[in-house]
Amino acid sequence: MIRSFFYSTKQAFKQIGRNKSMAFTSLFSITAMLLILGLFFILVVNVNLLTESAKDQFDTVEIFILDSATQEDISAMQADIEGQPYVSGVKYLSKEDAMTEMQGRWGDNAYLLEGLSENPLPRSLRITLDEVEDADSLVKYADKFSCIEDVKYNKTEVEKILKITNTIQIGALVIIAFLIIVSIVVVSNTVKLTVLARGREISIMKYVGATNWFIRGPFLAEGIIIGVLSAVISSALISGLYLLLTKGLSQQVLVLFSAGLYPVMSMSVNLMIIFLALGVSIGAMGSIISMRRFLDT
Repeated sequence: MIRSFFYSTKQAFKQIGRNKSMAFTSLFSITAMLLILGLFFILVVNVNLLTESAKDQFDTVEIFILDSATQEDISAMQADIEGQPYVSGVKYLSKEDAMTEMQGRWGDNAYLLEGLSENPLPRSLRITLDEVEDADSLVKYADKFSCIEDVKYNKTEVEKILKITNTIQIGALVIIAFLIIVSIVVVSNTVKLTVLARGREISIMKYVGATNWFIRGPFLAEGIIIGVLSAVISSALISGLYLLLTKGLSQQVLVLFSAGLYPVMSMSVNLMIIFLALGVSIGAMGSIISMRRFLDT
């Protein structure tokens, strides 16, 4: 087993040396694919991170209460809503609490509210949800209470966030799948040319009793070596690019979304693992496909 491994590896490097141009073509193709894939991976990871941060800002529903409602009605409704599995907290706001919040939002213009003869703001329950997607369920549940005047939640904003996130994820997956298929085809054609060039040698090896896997070994190793080299090169390039990106955009993203970008070190490690897995898989798959026509399976 060990001798076969070293033989296959040695032959793979010899084949790469004999077919430098085609090996470079495969290396370039897989590296380019992994770079593009890496960009989409960075995009999806950070979009998901920022989406979760944005959703946290929309995970509240505010129920406004009729002035005619008694404190007992409000307490009963609060206790009922707190018992729902998707609710993480309920806060009661009196008219005075609502006015204090409004004065805070108005800032320097808060003095304009002091001339009001009475407080026109309603009492309310501010409900925090475990998941922002549960807002619709809560609103439907709240319909059973007769003391509710109105319900406020950011349905439109939430739907837009979820729609954009889903579109980006689906689009990225489609592009990634297409790039992987293209890379497998390129590697397959490269190894196929090597197989054709060594067709007579392969026939002799089969004639003297060599097994299919013994013959396949060097070509499989060739594909894996090209895949590993592509993974290392693309990981280094995309990690450097991401480092520059975070240095240039982290502050702006933090201001806009109250959240930073995904940490550089964690991103680099994840990219290396993913790229190695993909590089080895693509190289091996391309080699196996190219050999199916020449060896019995």
